[in-house]
Amino acid sequence: MASLHKTLLFDEVAKHNKFDDCWIIISGKVYNVTSFMDDHPGGGEVMRKATGRDATVDYGDVGHSEAANEMMGKFCIREIDMSTIPVKKSYISTTTEKIYKPQFIIKVLLVGMLAAALRVLLVSF
Repeated sequence: MASLHKTLLFDEVAKHNKFDDCWIIISGKVYNVTSFMDDHPGGGEVMRKATGRDATVDYGDVGHSEAANEMMGKFCIREIDMSTIPVKKSYISTTTEKIYKPQFIIKVLLVGMLAAALRVLLVSF
């Protein structure tokens, strides 16, 4: 494993996002996997798509073997400054927050009540 004294900034790591120059971030460490792209069992494109973000969850979800975990050591070049990794956006929670705001619920209820009242009036005549 290379010296881990100097941490790298996310923007610096994200520049290495090509098949012939590929760095990925897993568990706070930066790996230069360029030389492994052709040999990766899932294909090099899988690793290239993991650039530009923290790929820790992706790596863990695949269920890599112990041999794969040990092999990672030879590709590690430095640690990443975790404070420079952009916050992951969650589109589900933002959408949920927008839908379930009290003002929205009140408007929906009022429209429903008006529609019901209108129907009662129309049926009465």
